[in-house]
Amino acid sequence: MPRLRLLTWDVKDTLLRLRRPPALSYAAEARAHGVRVQPEALGRAFREAYGAQSRLFPNYGQGRGLSSRQWWLEVVEQTFRLAGVHEERVLAPMAEKLYTDFCSADSWEVLPGASETLSRCGQRGFRMGVISNFDRRLESILCQCNLRHHFQFVLTSEGAGCAKPDRRIFEKALCLGGVPPEQAAHIGDDYTRDYRAARAVGMHGFLLRAAGQGEQPEVPPEHLLPTLSHLLALIEKG
Repeated sequence: MPRLRLLTWDVKDTLLRLRRPPALSYAAEARAHGVRVQPEALGRAFREAYGAQSRLFPNYGQGRGLSSRQWWLEVVEQTFRLAGVHEERVLAPMAEKLYTDFCSADSWEVLPGASETLSRCGQRGFRMGVISNFDRRLESILCQCNLRHHFQFVLTSEGAGCAKPDRRIFEKALCLGGVPPEQAAHIGDDYTRDYRAARAVGMHGFLLRAAGQGEQPEVPPEHLLPTLSHLLALIEKG
């Protein structure tokens, strides 16, 4: 492996994860407004609403006249409607509150080993950046979770105008990092959007794959991370 100078990182389920499933947060917000709805129904409704919105308006409505905030408010309101909540007077306030809540560190937790691994990578002199299919709230979330200072840049799909696995978002990251692809590696938990997409542009890739998550026969063992703490040893092994 040529000497790496840049490491790019996925965020959700690689560095950060939600503290609890969205359906539980939605159910709690409904209760606060005097509305009873089962988390199971909300979970099914969220998957349906999110999927439909993503197909109609990909990448948070970029280029389709929607802001990411509007995009999410519509998803949340539709989730409640599909789960049987028809009190229109409470839909907008609940959606606004949930949109704000998911920008807070109270909704997110740093995955084990993430802070320590990022610190060690920084101490070794790697430049680091984020490539994430996320909206504009990510900068604030990373700041609140005390991770933002590790990165020279944060490239979201909303900001880039394209989403992983589109090669253009990786090419933009390489430009921001100022290195050719063979001197960069991407770390993420999704085979298609992270590992395979990064390698398609000539970058190295490491796939975070905890025990029990299933096999990826196309990924060599030296590219698999059981935990983030294994990263530097794999890089050094080369």
